Amino acid sequence: MRIRFAGALGSVVRAGVARRRVQSLVVALAALFAVASSVVAGALLVAVDAPFDRAFARGHGAHLTVQLDPAKADRAQLEAAARAVGVTETAGPYRALGLQLTDPEGRRLPALSTVGRADPGGAVDRLELGSGRWATAPGELVLSRAFAGPGFPLGTVLRAAQLPGSPEFTVVGLATSAGRSADAWVTPGQLDALATPEQPATTQLLHRLADPDGVARLDAARRTYAGALPAGAVLGSVSWLDTKRAADQGAAPTVPFLLTFGALGLAMAVITVAGAVSGAVGTGLRRIGILKAVGFTPAEVVRAYLAQALVPAGAGVLLGVPLGNLLALPLLADTEEAYGAVPLGVAWWVDVLVPATALAVVALAALLPALRAGRLRTVEAIAVGRTPRAGRGRRAHRLAVRLPLPRAVTYGLALPFAHPVRALAMLLAVAFGTLTAVFAVGLTGSLGAVGAAQDPGGRAQVTVFTGGGSGGPGVPAPGQAERPAADPARLRAAIEAEPGTAGYYGRTWAETSVPGVSGASRAVLYEGDSRRGALELIDGHWLDGPGQVVAPSGFLARTGHRIGDTVRVVHRGTTRELRIVGEGFETADEGMHLHALLADFPAAGPGSYLVALTDGTDPAAYAARLGAVVGPLGGEAVATAPDGREGLALVLTAMAALLTLLLVGVAGLGVLNSVLLDTRERVRDLGIAKAVGMTPRQTVALVLSSVTLIGLLGTALGLPAGVLLHEVVVPAMGHAAGVDLPRSVLAGPGPGQLALLAPAGLLIALLGALLPATWAARTTTATALRTE
Repeated sequence: MRIRFAGALGSVVRAGVARRRVQSLVVALAALFAVASSVVAGALLVAVDAPFDRAFARGHGAHLTVQLDPAKADRAQLEAAARAVGVTETAGPYRALGLQLTDPEGRRLPALSTVGRADPGGAVDRLELGSGRWATAPGELVLSRAFAGPGFPLGTVLRAAQLPGSPEFTVVGLATSAGRSADAWVTPGQLDALATPEQPATTQLLHRLADPDGVARLDAARRTYAGALPAGAVLGSVSWLDTKRAADQGAAPTVPFLLTFGALGLAMAVITVAGAVSGAVGTGLRRIGILKAVGFTPAEVVRAYLAQALVPAGAGVLLGVPLGNLLALPLLADTEEAYGAVPLGVAWWVDVLVPATALAVVALAALLPALRAGRLRTVEAIAVGRTPRAGRGRRAHRLAVRLPLPRAVTYGLALPFAHPVRALAMLLAVAFGTLTAVFAVGLTGSLGAVGAAQDPGGRAQVTVFTGGGSGGPGVPAPGQAERPAADPARLRAAIEAEPGTAGYYGRTWAETSVPGVSGASRAVLYEGDSRRGALELIDGHWLDGPGQVVAPSGFLARTGHRIGDTVRVVHRGTTRELRIVGEGFETADEGMHLHALLADFPAAGPGSYLVALTDGTDPAAYAARLGAVVGPLGGEAVATAPDGREGLALVLTAMAALLTLLLVGVAGLGVLNSVLLDTRERVRDLGIAKAVGMTPRQTVALVLSSVTLIGLLGTALGLPAGVLLHEVVVPAMGHAAGVDLPRSVLAGPGPGQLALLAPAGLLIALLGALLPATWAARTTTATALRTE
């Protein structure tokens, strides 16, 4: 007759959790870390799922942003054009101007598309003020957060050196435009005061359409709109799908990244929980036999061990959800900053789905060892108790004693072979921890390489502007005059004569067109040794002679061209046929820039010279000295300004560091749990060893040496696996964004980094075993001998 006690199963579960306090804590912490990392990953995965669409809907963004020449179209004509394309709402007209500013250190920034607006509201394109306030007086400026990044906080003073009187502007606010209609905003009166006959203001209109979906439909609407107005009235137009495409390209790369870390978190939770429950069953065989002897059925034993895993895991889950929310908030804020999205928070269903999934994973991980406990026969369980199976690990001990090492160390080296399943759990934990660390280091390096590849001109420390043409992407707006250029020969002579010059090349930006490609195509033209400013190449080679062009992947994909093809480029009425010799990595303007030599375009002149300095030369001092020389010639020398648009890379780097720390922590806890079980299982053996003279230091050496082989094997498995994971995930991030990546980005951790990471697995193992080793060393001989 089976004995039944009310609440007996609950008593067994409570006793098991209380008796194995450290193991319960390990399971709880593993669940906490796994849930926290999964909540962070899930929250960010949801946040980057079409952030532009949510921001656009909330900000009531413009489906069509039109730039007009105010002298060529009156109000009635504009209203007729709007009716022709089905405009339902309009904001504006706003006055607009291309504004060239310098930062507090005198470095010239890219030209800012600046609009005069009295307030951030309106029927269309309602701006979100992220910080600060709106500009209400002359000399105040609101920057777009997409442009400002972390480099231009509130209170930054910027100066328009090219305008009469060199007016200064204080950044009083940071705002987000859902349709990215401008880079900066000032008061309407301020903008009118900035316009000059040489640089007249244009007009900006923001429209919402009745039927805004579809690229072909929007292109037709743009043609209809321009055709309803006098020739030359429309200076340019941008559809919301153009902006959406660029925004989604920023969000898409995060998806493979987040899925990878989420999968690693779940894998670590499975390894840790399975190891903990398996160890609990292995060390509790006698107790299982007693439970069956007093009437517990196999199903009740299974439920008891499942509950002993789920109770601490449930506590960890309950703590992990708020921790994940707390950790996600600053990263969501960075994501909002990087993508220009609406204020973000953790979706409620993430806080429900992640804990439910985690508990299901814990239950599945604990099920196999729990079933093993249920299948054990009563007599076998009581007889075997905690004694390892006969013969297990003896061969390893015999081999270990032959090593020329202290006996405590050789004894420890053989210990894992007595419990191969437990040793396997430790090995997997260490390997996954090492894999995560290697992948994070490689990913961080790739993100840095992407930033460097996106701004090849930033490799030059000083830029010398000629005063004419365009030295950077901020070409004058239509209708704005270019200043007369200084004599390039005299500027080159001044640069060559200045001490500290290591090399330089000329560069200018030109508006070109390519037959068969709608709209203008920007061309970057080079003079001299341009290899210092070359794009990172995916295939082919850089410019090394006339008649050549390097095209980004976006251009090749859109036009169907390949390396070796000839492309016709029209500049100021002159057509040149250039052979494509290289495919470059560039995502600006959807990768539609062309890169060619200035010699192929005689109508263009150098807009700037980018100067590399010798080691130890101070860029600011060099620019000041050179500026005093080139200033009277009509040029200007400034230290190169930082890009300031690295929000996405900063977000991903911070996420990688955070999730890696969590997962490596889980790996260490897995080792801690297994070593603690081994140590307590053999505490009586340790007591005997202490009785015959083993010192506390030798005890620590014994326990630590028991994980040494596991640490080394974990490194051997984790290092190549981390490199392989990098080679899979990083290209997938590029493909998600619709671009191929150059070799410099695809390259994983280098030999030096791998050498530094080589001890990672061993360190994880040793740190995880340190606490049990210390406990074993401090346990007195009498206490150890009395422990069963």
